[in-house]
Amino acid sequence: MLDPKFVLENKDFVIGRMAARGFALNLNEFVRLSDEKKSVLKKSEDLRAERNKSSEEVARLKRENKDAAALIAAMKTVGDEIKALDDEIRGYDEKIRTALLNIPNIPHVSVPEGRTSAENVVVRTVGTPPEFAFAPQAHWDIGTKLGILDFDRAAKITGSRFTVYLGAGARLERALINFMLDIHTRDRGFTEVIPPFIANEASLTGTGNLPKFAEDLFKLEKYPWYLIPTAEVPLTNYYRDEIIDGGILPRRLAAYTPCFRSEAGSYGKDVRGLIRQHQFNKVEMMIFSAPEKSFDELEYMTAGAEEVLKRLDLAYRVVALCTGDMGFASQKTYDLEVWMPSRKGYMEISSCSNCGDFQARRSNIRFRKEPKAKPEFVHTLNGSGLAVGRTVSAILENCQRKDGTVAVPPALRPYMDGREVIAST
Repeated sequence: MLDPKFVLENKDFVIGRMAARGFALNLNEFVRLSDEKKSVLKKSEDLRAERNKSSEEVARLKRENKDAAALIAAMKTVGDEIKALDDEIRGYDEKIRTALLNIPNIPHVSVPEGRTSAENVVVRTVGTPPEFAFAPQAHWDIGTKLGILDFDRAAKITGSRFTVYLGAGARLERALINFMLDIHTRDRGFTEVIPPFIANEASLTGTGNLPKFAEDLFKLEKYPWYLIPTAEVPLTNYYRDEIIDGGILPRRLAAYTPCFRSEAGSYGKDVRGLIRQHQFNKVEMMIFSAPEKSFDELEYMTAGAEEVLKRLDLAYRVVALCTGDMGFASQKTYDLEVWMPSRKGYMEISSCSNCGDFQARRSNIRFRKEPKAKPEFVHTLNGSGLAVGRTVSAILENCQRKDGTVAVPPALRPYMDGREVIAST
């Protein structure tokens, strides 16, 4: 959520930055509510000043043993008026908050301007895509022929966009989860977390998934809960409504969770294989940072996601998303895109974002630099480290061999009991 004071004082700037996102922002209602609140607040403050003066007069009359009953009665009436005005102010606060909840974050000045993904900027390209002496297959064909992925029976069990992993496929998925977590925790100082896989409305509102993106979520019938679309939701809300000791920042957390998404609006896109599933596994990174350090933390987080791809020897590139392609809560985002032979191009496998104080304002997460210092909003960052199913698909396609088998990347073999090759069983 944006700072309402900043929006009021910088209306033209905010409207302009929203336009860069392709978001037509009308602040008329927000300004009207803010002006009305200001008027009510002025009345409340004037009455409080009047009550303070009356309190002093009552004290004087009592010292002089004079009757103060009439003035006390008048003060009670004033107190009732103040209470009514305070209730009105709280009502305005809620209306203003509701108005702000549907406005996306302001892009950072370093974000390239553009409307679509075609205007994203490649920051760096790492590794060389493999060359094959045969026609490479798509991962869904490889997995099916090897008997490690079963899409048909998953559709029978649940429906489309679900997968059953079997044998070496299931082991590969599990190995990748442990491999990724070890990199982030052992090597890069993140604390491993196992959070709930279900979240309430307040948690999803805090991250920006609600109210705007309700159709993307799976809501549990008869419960005020949702299946999480990403571990970002429970991890961000770990400190909701708290004031953190600034001495623990940056606070870096990492978690493996299943993720559940309806994929509303994505019909016809990546319907085959592991790319766009309703249920998938992901290792997530989450950082709570002091404001002045958050963009350094974004680089650190992105480097962590890159490290996974480097150790797996997968060719990839880092892309700075343009203003029109960023997520709702993001201030700046890097996507990592891995080379996919079946596409003859790159595919997103991680997204690392600095959300600034946007989520912290929605979730009321603050910190103190010193014990008696005024609380400030933290900056929150989140990133995939990585999407596990997509990493499986990248390994199957990039490490495939002419005989239909798949070479296990050397760095992953210790997690596969030394297994070097995945073959049909």
